[in-house]
Amino acid sequence: DIHRRRAGLDRMMAPRVAQMRQLYPVNIVETRIANVPVRDITPAAGDQDRERVLINLHGGAFSLCWDSCSLVESLPIAALGKYRVVSVNYRMAPEFRHPAGVEDVAAVYAALLADYRPEHIGIFGCSAGGALTAQTAAWLPVHGLPQAGAIGIFGAGGVRFMTGDSAYIAGYVDGSFPPPGSTGDVQDMTRGYFDGVPADDPTASSALHPEVLAQFPPSLLITGTRAMDMSPAIYTNSKLRAAGAETDVVVREGGGHCYIYSPQLPETQEAFAAIIAHFREHLR
Repeated sequence: DIHRRRAGLDRMMAPRVAQMRQLYPVNIVETRIANVPVRDITPAAGDQDRERVLINLHGGAFSLCWDSCSLVESLPIAALGKYRVVSVNYRMAPEFRHPAGVEDVAAVYAALLADYRPEHIGIFGCSAGGALTAQTAAWLPVHGLPQAGAIGIFGAGGVRFMTGDSAYIAGYVDGSFPPPGSTGDVQDMTRGYFDGVPADDPTASSALHPEVLAQFPPSLLITGTRAMDMSPAIYTNSKLRAAGAETDVVVREGGGHCYIYSPQLPETQEAFAAIIAHFREHLR
């Protein structure tokens, strides 16, 4: 039952959310933008950047983790970077299918254009949110919207999950996700979100299409050597470079999937600094 899964994951993540709240004080407003539920998060100190905004797309395999992952991903960037972060509660599986999520993100993005220049809007997310960030960068230009100023693809790439060598290696080394083929459940961790979508769909698998990547804004990818997403991230980074897009990748030695959810790690603090520096440079 999906509701039980969602509640169980949020309970498991509760200590991490509490830790983030203590470390990174922010103001949180639950609201709607373009009729899409969002969290509008600003630094508690009030000295935020008034000209720029970041859009966060939470992880959770396109089916889970809105309550928890939204906060874990957004709080440190809002507090440390002094940014307004709008975290989007996009439609997920099993109730919805692609492109429902990216449509919601595009609607929020279009509404924010009333107050912000596109080159002053950044988009980021981890895991499913990282994949959705890549999908959004592919989606915007072909749907009449200006490209965002910069994006951050963390714990993901511009291809489907569980592809490449890292899915197999991480399954045996890290253990967060079993290797492909070991259980039926892993074969569709997204609970059918991509049912009926071709594997090479330009929005779902942008890294397979150089002409799509050529329109990407400056991109930062973050992964780890024990992460099942390392192959998608490295592949996407190399294809972005080949397409002439500006891109950079941070690979943490020994890092697992979305290691940035653990703020006590010095490598996580380094990643936060890299994320903030990326947006500070490219949203100028």
